[in-house]
Amino acid sequence: MTRWLSLVAVALLSSVGTAVAFTALDRKQDTRAYLLEHPEVLQEAMEKLRMKQAAAQIAPLRRDLETPFAQGFMGAPKGDVTIVQFFDYACGYCRTSLADLQRLVREDPKVRVVFREYPILSRESETAARASLVAAQQGRYAAFHTAMYAAGRPSAAGVIRAAQTAGLDMTQLQTAMQAPDKEQELVNNVALARTLGFSGTPSWVIGDQAMSGAVGYEALKEAVAKVRASRT
Repeated sequence: MTRWLSLVAVALLSSVGTAVAFTALDRKQDTRAYLLEHPEVLQEAMEKLRMKQAAAQIAPLRRDLETPFAQGFMGAPKGDVTIVQFFDYACGYCRTSLADLQRLVREDPKVRVVFREYPILSRESETAARASLVAAQQGRYAAFHTAMYAAGRPSAAGVIRAAQTAGLDMTQLQTAMQAPDKEQELVNNVALARTLGFSGTPSWVIGDQAMSGAVGYEALKEAVAKVRASRT
């Protein structure tokens, strides 16, 4: 009798194990079939993973990213959301993005835009970037920034014209451009960009989000809204 019960128990355990195995196999096949029918799920998962990784990279750098050089910002001095833009004056997409930023600042009085000079396209870009940092120290950043883009591709003559248009102290400009703090700021910006994996301009950090390219007004506005929503 005992032997018979043992055989029955073994048989039952065997059947349960087989059922579990088949159930696991069925689930695996069902999952595969679902993913083949809905490949967008994989894209969503990859995007969430990318965002999670970006947030982990941004967190320890946030203070450095969101602290402007002197007055190198646009919009609210103490805005509730900060948009960080890495830019190059020789970048056409950066020039296009300026209008989007100006509109956003005009329509949203709580947004601050911090500009990080990232002159990677030409030697003239670096010259313009140094002048831009001088403008930040002289409290004429927004005026110079706009005038520099209006001047077209960076050139020595264009930098002078933009500086004059913005009302910079021209007697101090050349000396101030070569000051050690300008060099250090550019080095810091390159290090931040490389840490975040930015290889081009414009590139953006908004909250825990990192983006690249001329994303447009709506995407910037949506990113700002997402930051505010995450705090509620």
